Formats: sequence, C-alpha cells, structure tokens
Amino acid sequence: MQNKKDILKVRAHDAIVGFTYLISIILATQVNMDFIWIAVVTAALQIVSPFTKFCPIYAILNRMMSDTTPIQNGK
Repeated sequence: MQNKKDILKVRAHDAIVGFTYLISIILATQVNMDFIWIAVVTAALQIVSPFTKFCPIYAILNRMMSDTTPIQNGK
C-alpha cells in the first residue's frame, strides 16, 4: 500500500500539470495564441517522461517532499 504522502505527491503533480494546461489555454484565448506552446511543451514532457523516467515537476516535488518515495527520478 502506498504512503498517504506519496498519494499527496501524485495529486499535487496532477494539480500543477492541470493548472499549467488551464493557464495556457486561458492565456492563448485571451492574450496571444503563442501561449498555446506552454500546453504543447507540457504535453510533450508528459509523453516523454515514461520513457526517460524524468519529470521536472516530480523532481521539484521529490526535493520538497523528501520523506516520500521518489517518483520519476530518472531511475
């Protein structure tokens, strides 16, 4: 069974990524379509991370939540 803090880390990751998509779409529709690239880069990182075993958000969360199991840390 996973530790509750590990589950919190996964939920924090999902919230950050979802927020990034949402902000990108809002900025693209309200300010300039060039902001759509934020969503494209985020999607590309999500697609590549299972193969590279690296995610920038998890790298930050792993350092901030050092008492949890490392996730997507490149190993």
